[in-house]
Amino acid sequence: MRQQDEYYIGIDVAKTHLDIAVLSSGEHWTVANDDLGIGEVVNRLKQMQPVLIVLEATGGLEIPVSTALVYAKLPIVVINPRQVRDFAKATGQLAKTDKIDAKMLARFGKAVQPEPRPLKDTEAQRLDALVLRRRQLVDMLSMEKTRLTSAPKAIHSDITLHIRWLEKRLGDVNGKLEKLIQTSPVWQAKEELLQSVPGVGPVLSRTLLAGLPELGQLNRRQIASLVGVAPLNRDSGQYRGGRSIWGGRENVRSVLYMGTMVGIRFNPVIKAFYERLRAAGKTHKVAMVASMRKLLTILNVMVKTDTHWQMNTI
Repeated sequence: MRQQDEYYIGIDVAKTHLDIAVLSSGEHWTVANDDLGIGEVVNRLKQMQPVLIVLEATGGLEIPVSTALVYAKLPIVVINPRQVRDFAKATGQLAKTDKIDAKMLARFGKAVQPEPRPLKDTEAQRLDALVLRRRQLVDMLSMEKTRLTSAPKAIHSDITLHIRWLEKRLGDVNGKLEKLIQTSPVWQAKEELLQSVPGVGPVLSRTLLAGLPELGQLNRRQIASLVGVAPLNRDSGQYRGGRSIWGGRENVRSVLYMGTMVGIRFNPVIKAFYERLRAAGKTHKVAMVASMRKLLTILNVMVKTDTHWQMNTI
């Protein structure tokens, strides 16, 4: 393919319309964000055979067009808006319009070359929502139980009633999660595979299914970076800062942390790995993050190879 034929597409998504920018040719057009407009976009882009199509995550507004592009087997990536804002600032682009944003998305695609990610389908989005709701209920329960220990007796009954209500709602959400997993043979098989690992229970396996659909499709460095357990350098000039983790998917990382805590007790591979690091003088925090990365790597390989737990998975 000649360089002039390599099309990078940016699509800025608004509630009522889509702005499409083609980097190589300089084309730009606007369509309605409805079935007719999306159909036009898909047809035109299929003729172009673009290298990459880039959209921002916009609170769900991007789902109809991105889903249509995925079904058309076009190379699409949905990225975090912060990445594009940082890129725009770095290139000196401070003005902001829908047309400029679409062009900036296309420029970002060509410069950064983000890898297309699998889009969550409707059921995956529902699973994601249920997992998030479960986490919210667990957090609220924890806060109410903490309040009960120090609250005046006059409001004990009120807090107790709320705790019982939250526990009932949590039970309902758990039931919906169970039912949703059981209705999908693919998810059921993946959940059984993930839970074959000592330390991985229903909460972690369902969090991974919902919040990390890329599991098994990336290499170990990419998946660690995506979750946020890959140490990043903090060096500038002669300054050498300590390596730390940041960014990534916080919800997945926090549940992975709890799974790793269990793994240190009951998973012989993770337990030996953690204890070896501690014996070498590593702090608990450093050893924990490394153990989280180890567990994540094991799960990634298992899903990629469709292999149940073995001591020599990696």
